[in-house]
Amino acid sequence: MTQALLFPRWRKLARRALALAALLLAAPAFAAGLVLGSKNFTEQHLLSEITSEYLNSKGYQVMRKPDLATVILRNALVNRQLDLAWDYTGTGLIIHHGIQKKMSSEEAYATVKKLDEPLGLIWLNPAPLNNTYALAMRRVRAEAEGVRTLSDLARRVNESNESAKRWQLGFDMEFAGRPDGLKPMQQLYGMELSRPQIRQMDPGLVYNAIRDGFVDAGLVYTTDGRVKGFDLVVLQDDLGYFPAYAATPVVRRETLEANPGLADELNKLAALMDNDTMAALNAKVDIEHRPVKEVASEFLRQRGLI
Repeated sequence: MTQALLFPRWRKLARRALALAALLLAAPAFAAGLVLGSKNFTEQHLLSEITSEYLNSKGYQVMRKPDLATVILRNALVNRQLDLAWDYTGTGLIIHHGIQKKMSSEEAYATVKKLDEPLGLIWLNPAPLNNTYALAMRRVRAEAEGVRTLSDLARRVNESNESAKRWQLGFDMEFAGRPDGLKPMQQLYGMELSRPQIRQMDPGLVYNAIRDGFVDAGLVYTTDGRVKGFDLVVLQDDLGYFPAYAATPVVRRETLEANPGLADELNKLAALMDNDTMAALNAKVDIEHRPVKEVASEFLRQRGLI
């Protein structure tokens, strides 16, 4: 092939290379991918799906790791197996750092944020969403028994221990063994429960167990849509046992550094997640039995985010 024929070919290849380089320079610079972890209950499934779909629409590549236990998710963040996850301030305070001191929601957030920074974990803006634990009963049963507070519940449980029919309480297995879980709650409220009175089950089954009378009371999340849907009454934590659990995006520092703008996108999502919004989304999944992906996509479209 002659030199005259080669030059046009090389010029054509050079033009293509320049055009490709221009496209690459114009495109947002993202890291290879983001690994998003989540826990094993409906709210976490929704937060994960909403976050994944939203970030994907912004050009990020998100791979999800769902249904992780709290401690496993935390270790995966610390060990760089995850890039980000939604966690809760009360969990960070008590489970991750072993702090039992009672704090306001603002103090709890500031404390876990400061303690996690040396580990390379950055707590972004907390959502106006406090998904704390609570104990609940069927409304008709609570009214009939005169139970409005956890102190009332402890009194009725202890009274039942002197009768033939002892009260049964439902808890998920994680809460039964957590340092901010069942045993210290019993100690604070003086609630006497023998092992047969403690029914451990999947978190989602507790609501059905309360509704159907399989247990007399049970552990719930305050933002779960089944609280309202099943006409349950949340008992007042009159001694202030449960801390605030503000849902917050937690991201590895190097992930934020590699993805400028990621913090702003996640903070935008967090600002939209309040208790009423989350309870309504949870209800669509747990009561209306709609797929998580469908509910998440609908939410994003309605908010004009995708």
